[in-house]
This record gives sequence, structure tokens and C-alpha cells, in this order.
Amino acid sequence: MSRVVQFGKWLTRWFTVVVVVWAIINFFLPQTSMWAKSYTNYFLSIILFGMGMTLSIEDFKRIVKMPLMVIVGTLAHYIIMPLLAVALCKIFHLDGMIAVGVILVGCCPSGTSSNVMSFLSRGDVALDVSIGLLSTLCAPIMVPLLMSGLASQYVQIPVTKLFLTALEVVLIPVALGVAVHAIFGKRVQKVTVALPAVSQIAILVIIGVVVSVNNAKLFTVETAMVLPVVMLHNLCGYGLGYLFSRLMFKVYPKGFRYAQQKAITFEVGMQDSALGATLALQAFAANPVVAIPSTFFSVWHNISGSVLSSWWRRHDDDYAIAEDSQHGEHSSAKIPESAQPAVVPSAS
Repeated sequence: MSRVVQFGKWLTRWFTVVVVVWAIINFFLPQTSMWAKSYTNYFLSIILFGMGMTLSIEDFKRIVKMPLMVIVGTLAHYIIMPLLAVALCKIFHLDGMIAVGVILVGCCPSGTSSNVMSFLSRGDVALDVSIGLLSTLCAPIMVPLLMSGLASQYVQIPVTKLFLTALEVVLIPVALGVAVHAIFGKRVQKVTVALPAVSQIAILVIIGVVVSVNNAKLFTVETAMVLPVVMLHNLCGYGLGYLFSRLMFKVYPKGFRYAQQKAITFEVGMQDSALGATLALQAFAANPVVAIPSTFFSVWHNISGSVLSSWWRRHDDDYAIAEDSQHGEHSSAKIPESAQPAVVPSAS
């Protein structure tokens, strides 16, 4: 098991590079992942079952203990990202199934990668996890509802199919995972240490399928604008999420402090792109091109999230901003590098 854990740590560190290499392999050798086309929903279910196994009753109690911040953060996610997707489709004149794909990834719940980015930036990880959990549990209702309202202008939306697929791959696996945790308690830790590796392999399989089935359409005139739109979608999500959290600080400064602002920034801007790709392949099976925006988003938001979390951490260190700061206040002068304490590597 220790080797699996070490492999998971290595994969986490190099995940973006691995994703790019894996996508290139599947682009030139599309048969590599074609076998898994009919099983993407099962791979996503494995990811969310694993997520459920890491949850305890305390995670659900936390939503009750701080309902305002969790509900407001979840609403911000489900308002900002879908409307931003629609706006970008209008601005860049995207149409048809590509526009549907962009809006679909915008309607998805927040991605689990945001938890990692929040941790690295010294954000409120507990709030991050709570918003991610609530947005995920709401996905079977919110995704079909938002898609029917925002994307029906491009194509008839299979609302029932979206609902049933989301129910099958989201709520049921999470519920089963929580049940396993509740029954076996701490004994599940022997298994959960391997979950990062298992989840990332499952995501790689889903990405491989999307690249394989869209091999001939991945880099065409039709999809040329998808990558810049996806990048803007993610970056604007960060920006609007941060501005929203700053506004909420003025309304409720006790709850929306600096650490919470970081958490909401990542929760708004990062999407569960694996769910988007799976829903696209299942609900829009005749048009797999719908899954392309989710695949691009999966690669890009890991890059941008890593850069933003690293910058935020360095910025706080440079200006001696405390983790429990109210709104990121810092000293008047930047701390020179020569005056900063040396970092001593830990034994671990």
C-alpha cells in the first residue's frame, strides 16, 4: 500500500504533465482509450464513491454550523459560472454543440481540486470542502435545471437523461461511500490513502476517452476558440469569485474573512470537469464534441489553480499576512528577501 501512496503523491505532483502526455498519446493513438467509452460513468462513480468514503458526519454537521457561508458560496458558484459561460459564448460567437459543452462545464459543481488549491494558499479548507460537498449534492437538480434554461437555445436538452445520469454517478456513489465510512469507521483509512491515485487514474481514463472519440475534431476551425474561452471562463471565475467574497466581507465581516475569500475564489472558479465530460458523453452521446470544453478545462484549471495558490502563498509570506487576517491587511513595506527566514526542509 505504501507504494500506491507514493505513486499517488508522484501523480499528484506531475498530474498536469501526465494529463498532457496522456492526451497526446490518445490523440495520435485513439484506440488507446476507446474501449472505455461506455464505462465513463462507472469511472466517475468510483471517484465520487471515494469522495464519499472520506466524508464523515462532521462534514455534514459543518454545513449546518455555518450555513450562511456554505449556501452563499454554493449559490455564487451556480450563478457566476453558468452565466459567465453564456456570456463568453455570446462574446466569442460560439454556437451549436460547442456552446452547449461550454455551458455544461459552467453548470457543473465545483471541482475537488479546489480543496488542494485552497490548502496550498492557506485558505479555509473546511469551508472549501463544505461548499464542494453541497454543490456536488445539488448537481442532479442544478445541472439539468440550468442547462434547460441556458443552453436550450442551441439544442434540445435531455433534461431527464442529465438528471438520471447525475443521480447515478453523483448522489448514489457519494451516499454509498458515506455509508461505508459510517459502518467501518477508521478502518476505511487503510483504503482511502490510495484514493488520490485511483481518482486521478479514473480522470485520466475519462480524458483519454474524450480525446479518442473527438480525435478528428479536437483541433479544427469549429473548436479553435474553445481553449481561450475555457481559460477566460476559469480566470474570470476566480476574479468574480474573489470580488463577490470581498463584497460579502463588507456585509458580514465575521464570516467572510481573508481565508474564506480564498476558499470561495477557488470554489467558484474551479469546476468538476470530469463530471462535465461524463455527462456530455452520456447525455449527448451522438455529439461527443460537447465533452471537449470539459477536457480542456480539466487541464487548464489545474495549471491556473496551482499558479494562483503559489502566488497567494508567496504574497502572504512577502507581506507577513497572517492566516487569520480579516481582509489580507499587510505591513506598509514589503519584507526584503534577505530578511525572510530560511526555509528548512522537513524530514518527511
